[in-house]
Amino acid sequence: MSGDSTSGDAGIVWTIVVAAGSGSRFGAPKQFLDLGGERVLDRSIGTAARHSAGVVVVMPADPIAGAVAPIESASLIVVAGGATRTESVRNGLAAVPSHTAVVLVHDAARPLASDRIYESVIAAVIAGAAAATPAVPVADTLRHRAGGVIDRDGVVSVQTPQGFAAPALRAAHASGKEATDDVTVVEADGGTVVLVDGDRRNLKLTTPLDLVIAAALIAAPDEESQ
Repeated sequence: MSGDSTSGDAGIVWTIVVAAGSGSRFGAPKQFLDLGGERVLDRSIGTAARHSAGVVVVMPADPIAGAVAPIESASLIVVAGGATRTESVRNGLAAVPSHTAVVLVHDAARPLASDRIYESVIAAVIAGAAAATPAVPVADTLRHRAGGVIDRDGVVSVQTPQGFAAPALRAAHASGKEATDDVTVVEADGGTVVLVDGDRRNLKLTTPLDLVIAAALIAAPDEESQ
């Protein structure tokens, strides 16, 4: 891991990259697939490393073909995941040094998270938020299965990396709550969640089509950098 970082606050930040899933919906362990000549997992670790003093990678507890773990070092720690995503994050959090001020949690399946998103999330936590998450407006019309339209004006889709004041994240996870993401765990424990601007390019690889789209996005110019 390079000692260079994009964020000037990287020295107080550690990132947990969650890569413990089996890829059941995708049909394969997607975090180990190739994306533009680099593994999905390694792309996610690389961006996290630019903004962190260290990265904890949460790998599958059971061996998976091709699931070669990154080489551990002083600034990269590999731990085994748990039975649920929340348990996997707790395993990763246990490996984060106790002096860390800000902890980010990022899904390896979002390999296109930008430097700008990392910087925004970190800045929100440093400014006093217990938790911060990137979010994008919902573009589709939403309906209840039972009938009726949901007002999408008040609805957003959340992404990762999500950022936390380390004491708030540790206290929330100590409660043993389960959730689909970590801002929900912190919010359930009384913490305030701040939303920052996400990016539609920061898609989550859920189906094989998403991998095709991600490859096309890598090949296309990033409008944010223009």
